[in-house]
Amino acid sequence: MQLQRGRMFSPVLLATLVALLPHPPSVDGELFTALADMEELLETEAVLITNLDNYVQVQEDKLLQLRQKVYEYRREHTEAARDVSAYLSNPVNAFLLTKRLTTDWRYVENLMTYEVGKEFLENVTSFRSVLKFPSDEDLNGAAVALMRLQDTYNLDTASLARGMLNGVQYSTELSAGDCFELGRQSYLNGDYYHTVLWMREAMDRLTSEVNRTATKEDVLEYLAFSTFKQGNIQTALSMTEELLELVPDHERAVSNKAYYEKELQKEAQQKILRGDDGSEEVPIDTTTKIQKEAKPHIYDSNERKLYEQLCRGEQQPPIALRSKLVCRYTTNRSPFLLIGPLKLEEAYLRPYIVIYHDVMSDREIERIKQYARPRFRRATVQNYKTGELEFANYRISKSAWLKDAEDDMIRTISRRVEDMTGLTMETAEELQVVNYGIGGHYEPHFDFARREERNAFRSLGTGNRIATVLFYMSDVTQGGATVFPSLHLALWPRKGTAAFWHNLHPSGHGDYATRHAACPVLTGTKWVSNKWIHERGQEFRRPCELQIDHPVEEF
Repeated sequence: MQLQRGRMFSPVLLATLVALLPHPPSVDGELFTALADMEELLETEAVLITNLDNYVQVQEDKLLQLRQKVYEYRREHTEAARDVSAYLSNPVNAFLLTKRLTTDWRYVENLMTYEVGKEFLENVTSFRSVLKFPSDEDLNGAAVALMRLQDTYNLDTASLARGMLNGVQYSTELSAGDCFELGRQSYLNGDYYHTVLWMREAMDRLTSEVNRTATKEDVLEYLAFSTFKQGNIQTALSMTEELLELVPDHERAVSNKAYYEKELQKEAQQKILRGDDGSEEVPIDTTTKIQKEAKPHIYDSNERKLYEQLCRGEQQPPIALRSKLVCRYTTNRSPFLLIGPLKLEEAYLRPYIVIYHDVMSDREIERIKQYARPRFRRATVQNYKTGELEFANYRISKSAWLKDAEDDMIRTISRRVEDMTGLTMETAEELQVVNYGIGGHYEPHFDFARREERNAFRSLGTGNRIATVLFYMSDVTQGGATVFPSLHLALWPRKGTAAFWHNLHPSGHGDYATRHAACPVLTGTKWVSNKWIHERGQEFRRPCELQIDHPVEEF
């Protein structure tokens, strides 16, 4: 099956697809981290659908033959029943009756016992060794991604269940069973806040479903306990009593009911003791505790708040600063650019962040993707203590590294980066290509190594990362911005453009204002590539200044 590359994907559709496909025991569990891999799941599903259709067809052919035999037998039997003596007195009829109950019936009996479609069942087993299948980890990762999108973009649960993202209808609705599974995955992660949201949505959808995809008792069990974990014991007790009306001998519900009643008695006793001094009873405020425990994806920090507001397009630099920004053609003192200057758009002044337009062609983008796809591995981050690379939930994507020597086109891009930045590429890292998965993101981070990260880049021997060039290789329908929280700045992906900024001051001290993040991809697919440029060899290209260029407290 051939799939169109670069098509638009809805995270609701992809998460549902992951849930539908079977989960084999031996899978790397990282398909959800890149949409390039998720595309192959649609190919897997297409093969399974064809196989299932063939299986159903042979089963229907078998039933059709059996129905034909029923019709023939019933027709002859009805005729014989009209006058048994007359029917049997005919020697032909007597022979046919005997034949029907001997050779004919043996054929029918063999047809009934024959396992048609066995080869199609065997196909499913063989497919596992040649096709990509998601694992339970992929299912959980896809569910967590939806929760992340829901939180970051303030998506209403009911709208999200209808396949509507920010007011745009992208996919079919989720069933009660789909909502139940999202709630169950949240429950497995200890995320009771989202468990309650999605179990309530599952309950609402159960009432309108003709062919129910979940059971009320299953929803109530998860909903009641998660409500209790959020601190609402009375409501949890009411839900448990409702569950026991449906299943009186439900073992866990019986045990939980007794526990909830005991806890309510303790709570009532505490209220009496608090009122012994005659003062007016003041309710216990558990809001903060519930929020912290129930919603692990949201942190009570100004940076987190700014990050999410920027992702939603609700923040921007002040007008006084934006009024000073300009667009212009630039040669950066490069002789080559004299005949083809670059289009530069200023995004921020201090630190100086710019966007270069039309600096990567569609042909170059497709060639880079072609090289990167077979090499994709889940993106890593560097442990600041050990310097070792490791996976992290705050970076969901897959990446590949391309060397200049592999292709003239890649070498050309490196030379272009040198013209764009005025910095040598002799000590730059290889071109990193990144594809983001379902809700793919990279939370606020620095590209440079801070003073406490003593082991970072030691093996390279090229010093710290002095600058970053970030190429956008795709348009993103919704989400996916690169944001700088402390600057209130968001850069939105546009195919063929590149962002550039210095991570270090000329003195070599880190510029903490360059802390940035990649917002979750809400809809569409996001491809980027980047060059991290290092200090070594830049001494005369970007020399130190005569005055202190960084806050004194950084010393």
